[in-house]
Amino acid sequence: MSTSGNGKPVTLNFENLNETLEKVFSNIEASARGTESEDDLKGLFDDIDVNSNKLGSTVAKRNEKLVKLLNSIAEMKLGDYKDNTIDAFGDAYEYLMGMYASNAGKSGGEYYTPQEVSELLTRLTVVGKTEVNKVYDPACGSGSLLLKFAKILGKENVRQGFFGQEINITTYNLCRINMFLHDIDYDQFDIALGDTLTDPQHWDDEPFEAIVSNPPYSIKWKGDSDPILINDPRFSPTGVLAPKSKADLAFVMHSLSWLATNGVAAIVCFPGVMYRGGAEKKIRQYLVDNNYIDCIIQLPDNLFFGTSIATCIMVLKKSKSENSTLFIDASKEFVKVTNNNKLTDENIDTILNAFKDRKDIEYFAKLVPNSKIAEQDYNLSVSTINYRRGLATLAARGMRYSSFVLNI
Repeated sequence: MSTSGNGKPVTLNFENLNETLEKVFSNIEASARGTESEDDLKGLFDDIDVNSNKLGSTVAKRNEKLVKLLNSIAEMKLGDYKDNTIDAFGDAYEYLMGMYASNAGKSGGEYYTPQEVSELLTRLTVVGKTEVNKVYDPACGSGSLLLKFAKILGKENVRQGFFGQEINITTYNLCRINMFLHDIDYDQFDIALGDTLTDPQHWDDEPFEAIVSNPPYSIKWKGDSDPILINDPRFSPTGVLAPKSKADLAFVMHSLSWLATNGVAAIVCFPGVMYRGGAEKKIRQYLVDNNYIDCIIQLPDNLFFGTSIATCIMVLKKSKSENSTLFIDASKEFVKVTNNNKLTDENIDTILNAFKDRKDIEYFAKLVPNSKIAEQDYNLSVSTINYRRGLATLAARGMRYSSFVLNI
């Protein structure tokens, strides 16, 4: 694929373009065999099918579609690789990922976290910092959360690289491609394939100074059906395991275990983990009593692809100067965009300022002593700070107002 001298695409009429592209992808992977980059390129293009009927019912029609695609890429003003302008292609890739996720319904959420949410999570973990040692996402999807650090701090200021694990092989390949497209070289990232909870791949790389994650909500896992897991150092401190039908807090405990002493983790959580009883309450009790929870942020509903539920962010720290937890009600911090809600830069700044200041703001933020949270049965729910709306929300859940921590 080439362009003419004036930058315009050259018309392609390859009768066997599909075969040529297959060879190109195969040769790219083969070029890394026996080198340090072999693992990072192995199987990278397994999910790309240039002979798919989705491209056309005949070889000629498929090639016609492929020519249009390649010419469209050629029209992009990428510049030379040495000038580090490859981000133009990477950003286009991210945009297409977002478009796919918005149209794919529930499945789209597996691949992509909205950019503004990624922005908020990343900024929460780097408050007061201009660099970090390394960053990690235990359920990294397409890698959009990890790549936010490269944009916010600069990739050179993530000193020891970008780490992540993904269970879905298609998403795993998308993540690796995304890294390359955003000019993150093979020796700067380590993306692993597998189940993070039962087969974590980065024991030799932890701890991490910054951890961000939007793990799958309430998925099933082995839990206490596997007697080995209760002795796993990631989960054993609580004495219980997250329920087999709800692995949310297992991801939280995994992240806490691999968090550096001076680090920060920001994790998107399903709201039920903040108030349900049983094992989840015991895990919350461990987190509160040991002063690991720095902040709980209530997000607006309808932010994520595939769910309209109003999720939360749990911010974890191992080194805190006070024995209290900050609660922020950001449920109204959004603008409406078609059928979804969206965080604006102003919304993000409002949340971050409250996070940094750690002061009470009427109807928005409350700093609560952990002893008070214990008195309220370790309920961490942040439905609202408004008294009347809080009563209505709690009544709908069959809960008493006395358990509403933000009004302590």
